[in-house]
Amino acid sequence: MAAESNTTPMPIKSRSGFISTIKLILGDPMGAIGLTLVLAFFVVSIFASQLAPMNPNKIDVRAKLQAPSAMHLLGTDQLGRDNLSRVVHGSQIALKVSMISIVLAVLIGTAMGLVAGYSSKLVDSIFLLFFDTIRSYPTIMFALAVVALFGPSLNTIIGIVVVTSIPTYGRIVRTLTLSLRNAEYVEAERAMGSSVLRILTLHILPNVIGPVLIVASMEVPLVITLEAGLSYLGLGVRPPTPSWGSILFDGYSFFRNTPWIMIAAGTPLILATIGFTFLGETLRDKLDPKLRK
Repeated sequence: MAAESNTTPMPIKSRSGFISTIKLILGDPMGAIGLTLVLAFFVVSIFASQLAPMNPNKIDVRAKLQAPSAMHLLGTDQLGRDNLSRVVHGSQIALKVSMISIVLAVLIGTAMGLVAGYSSKLVDSIFLLFFDTIRSYPTIMFALAVVALFGPSLNTIIGIVVVTSIPTYGRIVRTLTLSLRNAEYVEAERAMGSSVLRILTLHILPNVIGPVLIVASMEVPLVITLEAGLSYLGLGVRPPTPSWGSILFDGYSFFRNTPWIMIAAGTPLILATIGFTFLGETLRDKLDPKLRK
């Protein structure tokens, strides 16, 4: 029964299943909104150079702090740079940080969770100790300490997200692996002399990857917010590289008279959070057999 309750949804295995999953998502208003916002985020990020109307780093002091107009749809900042262009290019930073860090965290966390759940109690305890040690530190405090040691940079932020996210995926995979290691089909493979690697990759991994991907989709806005927060504090990407967090910081000092700078950077943060959260919630509700019932 454990194998049936944790079986990976069919959308991951076949094209027809993928299409049916899309139909399930679009059939839910919340899922349709989430999918639309997520697709818009990817399109803007990938084609930022083509969509941005101006050079995001071009300084025009004579045009500083201009209100939204036909030439500058979201106004300009204190250096006369076009806010819309900076926000569009800032989406690339958000995409790069979130995708690279989450992919690495999923790969490492899944591998560690499989080993922890399938190995002896001693090995399992060692991995649990590692997971608990990482999770015992508040993410922001850990990030500040790492940035103080290695300096602010995009690679530093990615490293912080990877390290702090590994326990999340590791624990999920470990729990699911523990429930599957004694399943009848796993016992049968073991009796036929299959290697541990074959059992983990061909029989257990497909049954645990579904929940991991759902959690990963809901982790994206947290990563984007963390990057924006560190950049707001001056601990993220270095100027003049546009980031949603640094744009927020630029607009903070002028918020009373020129609120459009903070609005320009805050709106995509909110929309990205709503999009990935709605999509993750819908995936969980539609693909989890218990919730679907």
